Amino acid sequence: MKDNNTIRIINQSFDEERALYSLKDTDVVGCTFAGPADGESVLKETENINVIDCSFSLRYPLWHVNSFSVKNSVMDEKTRAALWYCIDGSVSNTIINGIKAVRECSQLIIKDCKINSQEFGWKSSYITVEDSEINSEYLFLDSNNISLKNIRMSGKYSFQYINGLEIDDSILDTKDAFWHSKNVTVKNSVVKGEYLGWFSEGLTLINCRIAGTQPLCYCKDLKLIECTMEGCDLAFEYSDVDADVIGHIDSIKNPASGTIKADSVGEQIFEDAVRKCSGKIILKQ
Repeated sequence: MKDNNTIRIINQSFDEERALYSLKDTDVVGCTFAGPADGESVLKETENINVIDCSFSLRYPLWHVNSFSVKNSVMDEKTRAALWYCIDGSVSNTIINGIKAVRECSQLIIKDCKINSQEFGWKSSYITVEDSEINSEYLFLDSNNISLKNIRMSGKYSFQYINGLEIDDSILDTKDAFWHSKNVTVKNSVVKGEYLGWFSEGLTLINCRIAGTQPLCYCKDLKLIECTMEGCDLAFEYSDVDADVIGHIDSIKNPASGTIKADSVGEQIFEDAVRKCSGKIILKQ
């Protein structure tokens, strides 16, 4: 982004409405966006900017930003809806604490960040998040082509209505994850939560530790490869499933089709089905 024509704004404070509106080709370094004027949209409609060592405490700071980076910065809980409609950017070593932090953004790389944002990553595409911590009640709702690696996250209703998601080497502590999702692959990860993956299509879990009640029901094209399942009862109800599970499954209920292999199953329930169920359970020898 940077060239010989880059302007530098250093160690200044801004609190007015649209304080740096339509800024271009600029490094913003060591600046504070806070104050009594409580102005919104301080960096709206900017292009080719680098934000370094800055602190934000105003609403809607980066909207409609094209080609940008944010480094070593802090966005506090007053920084509502921090990045919306942004394209081609990176955020690194930054604390993000405001609600609705990323929405309708595309082509972002987020790395080494601590994120606490109830509605993070909605309706966005081509987002990569690496080596970060995320606390979000509704994470990446209705987004597509998302990649997560080495993530530690907690939440509730994560990855709903997402299409195209890859997760690797992560720990997910979340309820109702992957509902109505499509084309999701999770590898080498821990997935904890109740009612995992209901109504998903094309969900694949590889070398994962899965924990929680009533997982993976009403699924289409569900695959488990060398996974373990802990505290998983009433699993796979009405799912089309191909599963190879290492160890024990507490109970399996009315799988619609496919084959479930496990070392042991506590209870196999084939009753009260309201759909045709032909799934097979095979105990390994």
